[in-house]
Amino acid sequence: MVDVIRAWHPAVPQVQEVLHARFDHHAYPAHTHDSWTVLLIDDGAVTYDLDRHDHLATPAAVTLLPPQVPHDGRSALPEQGFRKRVLYLDPGWLPPATINAVTDSPTLLGADALSTVTDIHAALADPADAFAAECGVLALREIANSRLVPATETAPDAPLARRLREMLDDRLLESFTIAEAAAELGAHRSHLVRVFTTTFGIAPHRYVIGRRVDRARRLLLTGRSPAEAAAESGFHDQAHLTRHFRSTLGTTPAIFSRR
Repeated sequence: MVDVIRAWHPAVPQVQEVLHARFDHHAYPAHTHDSWTVLLIDDGAVTYDLDRHDHLATPAAVTLLPPQVPHDGRSALPEQGFRKRVLYLDPGWLPPATINAVTDSPTLLGADALSTVTDIHAALADPADAFAAECGVLALREIANSRLVPATETAPDAPLARRLREMLDDRLLESFTIAEAAAELGAHRSHLVRVFTTTFGIAPHRYVIGRRVDRARRLLLTGRSPAEAAAESGFHDQAHLTRHFRSTLGTTPAIFSRR
Protein backbone atom coordinates (compact mmCIF):
# COMPACT_ATOMS: atom_id res chain seq x y z
CA MET A 1 0.00 0.00 0.00
CA VAL A 2 2.93 2.31 0.57
CA ASP A 3 6.18 2.51 -1.39
CA VAL A 4 8.13 4.91 0.79
CA ILE A 5 7.56 6.43 4.21
CA ARG A 6 9.91 8.28 6.51
CA ALA A 7 8.99 10.16 9.67
CA TRP A 8 11.00 11.85 12.40
CA HIS A 9 10.83 14.43 15.16
CA PRO A 10 13.44 17.14 14.58
CA ALA A 11 14.89 19.27 17.36
CA VAL A 12 13.25 22.40 15.95
CA PRO A 13 10.84 24.57 17.96
CA GLN A 14 7.18 24.31 16.89
CA VAL A 15 7.86 21.29 14.62
CA GLN A 16 6.20 18.21 16.09
CA GLU A 17 6.90 15.85 13.23
CA VAL A 18 8.11 15.61 9.64
CA LEU A 19 6.70 13.03 7.25
CA HIS A 20 7.86 12.15 3.73
CA ALA A 21 5.82 9.52 1.91
CA ARG A 22 4.83 8.09 -1.44
CA PHE A 23 1.50 6.29 -1.71
CA ASP A 24 0.29 4.27 -4.66
CA HIS A 25 -3.20 3.34 -3.51
CA HIS A 26 -3.78 4.48 0.05
CA ALA A 27 -6.81 6.67 0.80
CA TYR A 28 -6.97 8.44 4.14
CA PRO A 29 -10.27 8.12 6.00
CA ALA A 30 -11.73 11.14 7.78
CA HIS A 31 -9.53 12.04 10.74
CA THR A 32 -8.18 15.02 12.65
CA HIS A 33 -4.83 16.18 14.04
CA ASP A 34 -4.06 18.21 17.12
CA SER A 35 -1.49 20.16 15.11
CA TRP A 36 -1.31 22.41 12.08
CA THR A 37 -0.53 20.36 8.97
CA VAL A 38 1.54 21.93 6.18
CA LEU A 39 1.24 19.77 3.07
CA LEU A 40 3.53 19.93 0.06
CA ILE A 41 2.71 17.68 -2.93
CA ASP A 42 5.79 16.77 -4.96
CA ASP A 43 4.22 14.41 -7.51
CA GLY A 44 0.62 13.75 -8.48
CA ALA A 45 -2.34 15.48 -6.87
CA VAL A 46 -4.56 14.84 -3.86
CA THR A 47 -8.25 15.48 -3.58
CA TYR A 48 -9.53 15.86 -0.04
CA ASP A 49 -12.59 16.81 1.92
CA LEU A 50 -12.02 19.43 4.62
CA ASP A 51 -15.00 20.09 6.87
CA ARG A 52 -17.33 18.58 4.22
CA HIS A 53 -16.00 20.69 1.32
CA ASP A 54 -13.91 19.31 -1.56
CA HIS A 55 -10.42 20.67 -2.27
CA LEU A 56 -7.42 19.80 -4.42
CA ALA A 57 -3.75 19.82 -3.40
CA THR A 58 -1.18 20.05 -6.20
CA PRO A 59 2.55 20.80 -6.48
CA ALA A 60 1.66 24.39 -7.41
CA ALA A 61 0.75 25.52 -3.89
CA VAL A 62 1.05 24.82 -0.17
CA THR A 63 -1.92 23.33 1.67
CA LEU A 64 -2.71 24.19 5.28
CA LEU A 65 -4.91 21.90 7.36
CA PRO A 66 -5.97 23.31 10.74
CA PRO A 67 -6.00 21.41 14.02
CA GLN A 68 -9.19 19.63 15.07
CA VAL A 69 -10.85 19.97 11.63
CA PRO A 70 -11.64 16.62 9.96
CA HIS A 71 -10.21 15.82 6.56
CA ASP A 72 -9.53 12.81 4.36
CA GLY A 73 -7.42 12.37 1.22
CA ARG A 74 -6.83 10.27 -1.88
CA SER A 75 -5.05 10.48 -5.22
CA ALA A 76 -6.85 12.76 -7.64
CA LEU A 77 -5.34 10.99 -10.66
CA PRO A 78 -6.64 7.53 -11.65
CA GLU A 79 -3.99 4.79 -11.59
CA GLN A 80 -1.41 7.21 -10.22
CA GLY A 81 -0.21 7.67 -6.65
CA PHE A 82 1.24 10.75 -5.05
CA ARG A 83 4.34 11.85 -3.22
CA LYS A 84 4.17 14.35 -0.38
CA ARG A 85 6.13 16.09 2.36
CA VAL A 86 4.34 17.14 5.53
CA LEU A 87 5.14 19.36 8.50
CA TYR A 88 3.12 18.94 11.69
CA LEU A 89 3.40 22.18 13.66
CA ASP A 90 2.34 23.12 17.18
CA PRO A 91 -1.35 24.08 17.66
CA GLY A 92 -0.24 27.58 18.62
CA TRP A 93 1.71 28.12 15.40
CA LEU A 94 -1.20 30.20 14.08
CA PRO A 95 -3.82 31.97 16.23
CA PRO A 96 -7.05 30.04 16.95
CA ALA A 97 -9.00 32.81 15.23
CA THR A 98 -7.50 31.78 11.87
CA ILE A 99 -8.82 28.20 11.97
CA ASN A 100 -12.14 29.01 10.31
CA ALA A 101 -10.43 31.09 7.63
CA VAL A 102 -8.01 28.27 6.78
CA THR A 103 -10.89 25.79 6.76
CA ASP A 104 -12.64 27.92 4.15
CA SER A 105 -9.47 28.50 2.07
CA PRO A 106 -6.75 25.93 2.84
CA THR A 107 -4.64 26.60 -0.25
CA LEU A 108 -1.76 28.99 0.41
CA LEU A 109 -0.87 30.41 -2.98
CA GLY A 110 2.27 32.27 -3.94
CA ALA A 111 5.86 31.49 -4.87
CA ASP A 112 7.02 32.84 -1.49
CA ALA A 113 5.00 30.25 0.46
CA LEU A 114 6.11 27.43 -1.83
CA SER A 115 9.80 28.35 -1.66
CA THR A 116 9.65 28.86 2.12
CA VAL A 117 8.23 25.36 2.73
CA THR A 118 10.74 23.86 0.30
CA ASP A 119 13.58 25.59 2.16
CA ILE A 120 12.25 24.35 5.52
CA HIS A 121 12.36 20.75 4.33
CA ALA A 122 15.85 21.24 2.91
CA ALA A 123 17.03 22.59 6.27
CA LEU A 124 15.35 19.76 8.19
CA ALA A 125 17.42 17.24 6.23
CA ASP A 126 20.51 18.25 8.24
CA PRO A 127 20.42 18.72 12.04
CA ALA A 128 23.12 21.37 11.62
CA ASP A 129 20.55 23.54 9.82
CA ALA A 130 17.99 23.49 12.65
CA PHE A 131 18.25 27.27 13.08
CA ALA A 132 17.45 27.82 9.40
CA ALA A 133 14.44 25.49 9.71
CA GLU A 134 13.19 27.40 12.76
CA CYS A 135 13.48 30.71 10.92
CA GLY A 136 11.61 29.23 7.98
CA VAL A 137 8.74 28.08 10.18
CA LEU A 138 8.44 31.61 11.58
CA ALA A 139 8.61 33.12 8.10
CA LEU A 140 5.85 30.80 6.90
CA ARG A 141 3.74 31.89 9.86
CA GLU A 142 4.05 35.52 8.79
CA ILE A 143 3.11 34.65 5.21
CA ALA A 144 0.03 32.74 6.33
CA ASN A 145 -1.05 35.39 8.84
CA SER A 146 -0.82 38.11 6.22
CA ARG A 147 -3.33 36.31 3.99
CA LEU A 148 -5.85 35.07 6.53
CA VAL A 149 -8.93 36.94 7.69
CA PRO A 150 -10.41 35.49 10.90
CA ALA A 151 -13.92 34.16 10.35
CA THR A 152 -16.74 34.11 12.87
CA GLU A 153 -18.46 31.01 14.16
CA THR A 154 -22.24 31.00 13.83
CA ALA A 155 -23.32 27.45 14.73
CA PRO A 156 -25.75 27.80 17.68
CA ASP A 157 -24.79 24.46 19.23
CA ALA A 158 -21.05 24.91 18.82
CA PRO A 159 -20.44 25.51 22.56
CA LEU A 160 -21.93 22.11 23.44
CA ALA A 161 -19.87 20.44 20.71
CA ARG A 162 -16.73 22.15 22.00
CA ARG A 163 -17.44 20.95 25.54
CA LEU A 164 -17.68 17.37 24.29
CA ARG A 165 -14.48 17.77 22.30
CA GLU A 166 -12.70 19.08 25.39
CA MET A 167 -13.98 16.07 27.33
CA LEU A 168 -12.76 13.68 24.65
CA ASP A 169 -9.36 15.37 24.64
CA ASP A 170 -9.06 15.35 28.43
CA ARG A 171 -10.11 11.69 28.70
CA LEU A 172 -8.48 10.43 25.51
CA LEU A 173 -6.93 7.41 27.20
CA GLU A 174 -10.08 6.46 29.12
CA SER A 175 -13.02 4.31 28.13
CA PHE A 176 -16.42 5.89 28.66
CA THR A 177 -19.76 5.99 26.90
CA ILE A 178 -21.70 8.70 25.11
CA ALA A 179 -24.39 8.13 27.72
CA GLU A 180 -21.94 9.07 30.47
CA ALA A 181 -20.75 12.12 28.52
CA ALA A 182 -24.33 13.22 27.83
CA ALA A 183 -25.24 12.91 31.51
CA GLU A 184 -22.21 14.98 32.52
CA LEU A 185 -22.95 17.65 29.91
CA GLY A 186 -26.70 17.69 30.52
CA ALA A 187 -27.64 16.73 26.96
CA HIS A 188 -29.47 13.89 25.24
CA ARG A 189 -27.16 11.24 23.76
CA SER A 190 -28.51 11.52 20.19
CA HIS A 191 -28.46 15.31 20.28
CA LEU A 192 -24.88 15.32 21.58
CA VAL A 193 -23.63 13.07 18.77
CA ARG A 194 -25.57 15.04 16.17
CA VAL A 195 -24.28 18.41 17.41
CA PHE A 196 -20.67 17.20 17.47
CA THR A 197 -20.89 15.68 14.00
CA THR A 198 -22.63 18.74 12.55
CA THR A 199 -20.18 21.19 14.11
CA PHE A 200 -16.91 19.37 13.40
CA GLY A 201 -17.85 17.18 10.44
CA ILE A 202 -16.75 13.96 12.11
CA ALA A 203 -18.42 11.53 14.50
CA PRO A 204 -17.11 11.48 18.09
CA HIS A 205 -15.72 7.95 17.80
CA ARG A 206 -13.84 8.80 14.60
CA TYR A 207 -12.43 11.88 16.30
CA VAL A 208 -11.14 9.80 19.22
CA ILE A 209 -9.55 7.20 16.92
CA GLY A 210 -7.77 9.93 14.95
CA ARG A 211 -6.41 11.56 18.09
CA ARG A 212 -5.22 8.20 19.44
CA VAL A 213 -3.47 7.35 16.17
CA ASP A 214 -1.76 10.74 16.28
CA ARG A 215 -0.56 10.06 19.80
CA ALA A 216 0.65 6.57 18.91
CA ARG A 217 2.56 7.90 15.92
CA ARG A 218 4.39 10.44 18.08
CA LEU A 219 5.23 7.75 20.65
CA LEU A 220 6.64 5.50 17.93
CA LEU A 221 8.91 8.34 16.86
CA THR A 222 10.30 8.51 20.41
CA GLY A 223 11.27 4.83 20.28
CA ARG A 224 8.26 3.19 21.92
CA SER A 225 7.39 -0.27 20.63
CA PRO A 226 4.01 -0.76 18.90
CA ALA A 227 2.73 -2.57 21.98
CA GLU A 228 3.82 0.28 24.25
CA ALA A 229 2.39 2.90 21.91
CA ALA A 230 -0.94 1.05 21.87
CA ALA A 231 -1.10 0.90 25.66
CA GLU A 232 -0.14 4.56 26.06
CA SER A 233 -2.58 5.81 23.40
CA GLY A 234 -5.81 4.30 24.66
CA PHE A 235 -6.03 1.32 22.31
CA HIS A 236 -7.20 -2.02 23.62
CA ASP A 237 -4.08 -3.81 22.38
CA GLN A 238 -1.50 -3.77 19.59
CA ALA A 239 -3.87 -5.41 17.11
CA HIS A 240 -6.45 -2.69 17.77
CA LEU A 241 -3.82 -0.01 17.13
CA THR A 242 -2.55 -1.76 14.00
CA ARG A 243 -6.02 -1.94 12.44
CA HIS A 244 -6.71 1.77 12.86
CA PHE A 245 -3.12 2.84 12.16
CA ARG A 246 -3.14 1.01 8.83
CA SER A 247 -6.53 2.46 7.92
CA THR A 248 -5.40 6.00 8.70
CA LEU A 249 -1.76 6.04 7.56
CA GLY A 250 -1.56 3.21 5.05
CA THR A 251 1.10 1.29 6.92
CA THR A 252 1.52 -0.64 10.17
CA PRO A 253 3.03 0.74 13.40
CA ALA A 254 5.95 -1.68 13.10
CA ILE A 255 6.86 -0.55 9.58
CA PHE A 256 6.34 3.10 10.48
CA SER A 257 8.70 2.90 13.48
CA ARG A 258 11.40 1.17 11.43
CA ARG A 259 11.29 3.84 8.75
